[in-house]
Amino acid sequence: MTLPPCHADAILQTIADYVCQPFTPSDEAIATARLCLLDSIGCAVAALDHPTCTRLLGPTLPGTRVPKGARVIGSGELLDPVKAAFDATTLIRWLDYNDTWLAAEWAHPSDNLGALLAVADWRCRNGNTVTLGQLLNAMIQSYEIQGVLALGNAFNRAGLDHVLLVKVASCAVVMRMLGGSRDDVINAVSHAWLDGTPLRVYRHAPNAGPRKSWAAGDAASRAVWLALLTHKGELGYPTSITTPVWGFQDAVFRGQSVVLPQPLCSYVMEHILFKVAHPAEFHGQTAVEAAIGLHPQLIGRFDTIEHIEIRTTEAALRIISRDGPLTNPAARDHCLQYMTAVALLRGDLTAADYEDDVGNDARIERLRAKMSAAEHPQWSRDYLDPQRRSIANGIRIRFNDGSPDLEATVEFPLGHRLRRDEARPHLIDKFVRNSALHLGAARQQTLIERILGPENGDCLVSELVDQTVS
Repeated sequence: MTLPPCHADAILQTIADYVCQPFTPSDEAIATARLCLLDSIGCAVAALDHPTCTRLLGPTLPGTRVPKGARVIGSGELLDPVKAAFDATTLIRWLDYNDTWLAAEWAHPSDNLGALLAVADWRCRNGNTVTLGQLLNAMIQSYEIQGVLALGNAFNRAGLDHVLLVKVASCAVVMRMLGGSRDDVINAVSHAWLDGTPLRVYRHAPNAGPRKSWAAGDAASRAVWLALLTHKGELGYPTSITTPVWGFQDAVFRGQSVVLPQPLCSYVMEHILFKVAHPAEFHGQTAVEAAIGLHPQLIGRFDTIEHIEIRTTEAALRIISRDGPLTNPAARDHCLQYMTAVALLRGDLTAADYEDDVGNDARIERLRAKMSAAEHPQWSRDYLDPQRRSIANGIRIRFNDGSPDLEATVEFPLGHRLRRDEARPHLIDKFVRNSALHLGAARQQTLIERILGPENGDCLVSELVDQTVS
C-alpha cells in the first residue's frame, strides 16, 4: 500500500509547504521577475527565425485543433497545455540567451516559464483568472526550487542533465496553479523524481547537438502532464527519492543524498544571471566581454599572435572548454575557445556567429589553435561563494614580434546582481532587438509597459500572451 503524503520524503514536504503556504516575495524579486519575463519573451520571439526550432513547434499531429487550448507566446498556436509548455519553453531556450543559474548544478530557471505560461493562459481561456502578479509569484517560486536544488546537488557529476530540476520545479508550481492541495503537490512532484532525468551526453563533445535546446521543453511538458494526471486523482509515491535500492538516490544518483541546502524564499530570483549582450553559455560570458574589450587593440595584428591564454573556473573547464572539430551550432555555442576567438576577431558575438558560414571561417580556427585554458583556483572558489557568485574569465595574449602582452579580466558579467541597474536598460534594448522582426514598435512598447509597470499586476496572462503574437 502506498504511504500517505504525511510520510513523504522531507524534500517533497518542504517544496509542497513552500508553494502552498502564503508567499510574499521581496520587492527586488518581483522587479527582477518582471525583467526575466520580458527577457524570456524576447528570446522566444527571436527563436522564431530559426527553422531548426520552428520545425518542432505546433500540434504533435498536423491539423489537430484545440479551440480552448493554451496560446503559445510568439507562435500564437493554440495547443493543449502539455504541448504548449514544450513549445514555449523550447522557444525561450533555443538561442541559449535566457537567464542562467550557476552553482554545483547549472540551470536556466526561465525554462520553467513555458510551463507556467501554458497553464496560466489555458486557465484564462477557460473561465479562470490568472494575473500577471500571480504569474510573477509563480516564477519566483519555480526559480527558487530549481536554483536552491542546484546549489547543493551536482547532478552533472553523475552524468545527469539539469532539466530534472525544470520538471521538479514546474510540476510543483503548476500543481498549485491548478488548485492542488499540499498532498497533491507532494504526489505530483514524487512522479517527477520517479521519472529521473536524461543523460547529459547531448551537451558535450563528441555528441553535442540540438537536443540540448529542446530538453527543457521536454521536461516542462512532462511537468504539466504529471500535474494534470495528479489533478485527476493519480496517486503519488512519497518516498520516491529515498527508498533504498529503488529510489532516485540509490538507483539514479549513485547513492548520493539529494539536499536542499538553504530555506526556500526568493534568493534565486534576486541573484539570477542575465545574458544581457551575448548569446553565450554563461561560463563564457565574461570571456566574451573581455575579448570584445581587447578587439580594438588587435586590429591588424592577428598574424602576430603567438599564444592566447584563457584563465577560468573549474566549472567552465569541465563544461565548455574543448578542442577539436566543431561540426554544428550546438557544439560551437558550448565552446569557450570558439566564442572567445569570435569576439577577439569580430568585436562582437551574435547567435548568427554559431552558424556554419561563420563557423567555417579559417581565421577562427587559427586563433583556437593558439589557445590554452587553465583553472584559476581562486576564481573557482569565488564561483561557489554565495556572497560573490562571480563567473570570472581572464585573457592574456602573447605576440611574436616583441610587443607587450595584452591582458583583460572580467569577474562579474553585466547580467550579475551587482550590475543590475547597469543592465536594466540593456535588457530592454535586448528585448526590442530580439522582437523587432515580429512585433511592431507599438506592441513592443505595450509589452514593456505592462510587464515592467508595477501598477499592472492585475493584467490577465492571456492578454500578455496575445500581445506577443504578430
